[in-house]
Amino acid sequence: MYDLPSEDPEEPGLPDEFHLIQPRLLDETCRPPNFAPDAIFTASDLNLYYDSRHTLWYKRPDWFLVLGVARAQQQQEMRLSYLIWQEGVAPFLVVELLSPGTESEDLGRNLREVNQPPTKWQVYEQILRVPYYVVFDRYANQLQVFQLVATRYQEITLSEQRFWFEEIELGLGVWQGRYQNANGLWLRWYDAEGNWLPTAEERSQQERQRAEQERQRAEQEQQRAEQERQRAEQEQQRAEQERQRAEQEQQRAEQERQRAEQAEELLQQERQRAEKLAARLRALGLDPEQL
Repeated sequence: MYDLPSEDPEEPGLPDEFHLIQPRLLDETCRPPNFAPDAIFTASDLNLYYDSRHTLWYKRPDWFLVLGVARAQQQQEMRLSYLIWQEGVAPFLVVELLSPGTESEDLGRNLREVNQPPTKWQVYEQILRVPYYVVFDRYANQLQVFQLVATRYQEITLSEQRFWFEEIELGLGVWQGRYQNANGLWLRWYDAEGNWLPTAEERSQQERQRAEQERQRAEQEQQRAEQERQRAEQEQQRAEQERQRAEQEQQRAEQERQRAEQAEELLQQERQRAEKLAARLRALGLDPEQL
């Protein structure tokens, strides 16, 4: 498919699906913690003009990152291309996604032809002096990172498919997963803890999960509050029952006291009647104890 031309006779071909989707993942997860969002610019498949003396010369990186340059805030201001002599800032990082038709050029194997523009490698290394150049081959699952040392790119030996960029406090690595409904190997940014930075969809899902967890916690708190209210009501009822039992015991005790007093009064009355009867008997000359 890379040999098929586009409708534009000057174009050798248009980007395939991978070359359209992979840059989106890089865009979504590129959030350097030491740079404000309006202090970085990222682009993919955008003409990069590098020589004001040759205004028709350009390269079109699959993805690149510029520090200290912001995206347009208004639609009318969106860039049609990136002109180095106007922007004044060269990219910090360029990423090329290998394809069969561009592999030799992406890896700097091609030489500049006579009376032709410089090669991609020459532009990034010698003219723009881009600090980092990354090449990713999704077929071979190979990530290559080149760093500009003095005047030449030197490949960095990677112990794993990851590389940490100290300047932006982010790492770039090969992640296997599902993105845009497609499973595969993808370039993706990660943080200082080694965690892959979430995409917009993943952030939305995380927000939904947090909202659901908050809702569940709120329901649990409401249930606990209801249980506490019910326990308080039960305690209040038990306290009321205890109060009523105490009042009943007090009433029974009062009734017992009153009955005891009444019995004492009756006994006193009986003693008084007995004493009066004994006095009458003695008045009649009778001995009460003999009767």
